[in-house]
Amino acid sequence: MLDTPLDRRTTTTANRSVERLWYTRCPVPTAMGIAIEQGLFDQEFARDGIAVTSLRASASRDVRESHFDHRQPDSFRQGGSTPPIWSYAIHRDTRLIGLTWVDEYQAIIARLESGITEPRHLRNRRIGIARRVNDKIDFFAAMSLRGAHAALRLGGVDPGDVEFVDLPVQETYMGDSEESNSGQLWSGGHRARRQQVEPFALVRGTVDAIYVSGAAGLWMREFLGARDVVELGSHPDPEIRGSNQQPATLTVSAQLMADRPDLVERYVAQIAKAALWSQSNRAYAVQSFANEVGTSYEWADAAYGPRSHMLLVPSVQEPLVRGLVSHKNFLLEHGFIQQDFDVEQWICRDPLERGGWK
Repeated sequence: MLDTPLDRRTTTTANRSVERLWYTRCPVPTAMGIAIEQGLFDQEFARDGIAVTSLRASASRDVRESHFDHRQPDSFRQGGSTPPIWSYAIHRDTRLIGLTWVDEYQAIIARLESGITEPRHLRNRRIGIARRVNDKIDFFAAMSLRGAHAALRLGGVDPGDVEFVDLPVQETYMGDSEESNSGQLWSGGHRARRQQVEPFALVRGTVDAIYVSGAAGLWMREFLGARDVVELGSHPDPEIRGSNQQPATLTVSAQLMADRPDLVERYVAQIAKAALWSQSNRAYAVQSFANEVGTSYEWADAAYGPRSHMLLVPSVQEPLVRGLVSHKNFLLEHGFIQQDFDVEQWICRDPLERGGWK
């Protein structure tokens, strides 16, 4: 059953005073990360006496959990789409104000000696899927499962002819990192453990193949001496490439959008400013991506491709919206969300249109 507009009412308080804006971002290529590095938000809002603060600057786990459930008032989030889709599906009142699509390395990998060299060889094999049993929304399990289904589709293999092996993980994605205003919620150690259980299972032979992505996935493939069964990130079909980060979302608290659209527009303008600057400063942008994901320039450059720095300006153009709808439908079909909704009702185009960024 789809939500109707009456399901989400936001009371407008005109010209409400705002003393602090919160932000958070995923470890993926974003212009928000570059804007933070360059101090653009601090410069923009200092004259208003408005602090711009990372969720990680708070010691409260409830505040930090807003990265996933968007409960923190007056907050922005940019990154993977699974948590925002999930939070909107449980009636967290947010607005989707931009999308970006930066392709990245995504693959199903297997050991060299496995004999699995192409997707059709996955029939009657075991694919490992890490399951974070203590997280509200297991975005990486959704990402891995979608990648596996894409590979099976390319190989003409029915998902029922594959054994999906759940690999339970007790540690939450939030972790217990020290306080920081960098915007990044994860310490280096926590990021290093992001995909720990799957390669161990692959090496031990308890699974035959796993999903990997991004710079970390590319490094992992080489470290394990594994091979790509299929590389998904460069496939011409966006349905195959689509995932948690393709497209990535930029969301904002609905109350802030209603009360202070001027602040939202100015915030988006700084993101667009950083994105446009990056188009002429590729080396800086790629190094920023490397910093985001905790890797070297070499791995980030290889994982995100030669045009990644050109793709950071948010938009709500139709191909990106279609990609988001596709991912939402996958999450619904596989039980990661329980409630369907109309993505068009989630979108607010005003900040991009008023800023001339559409």
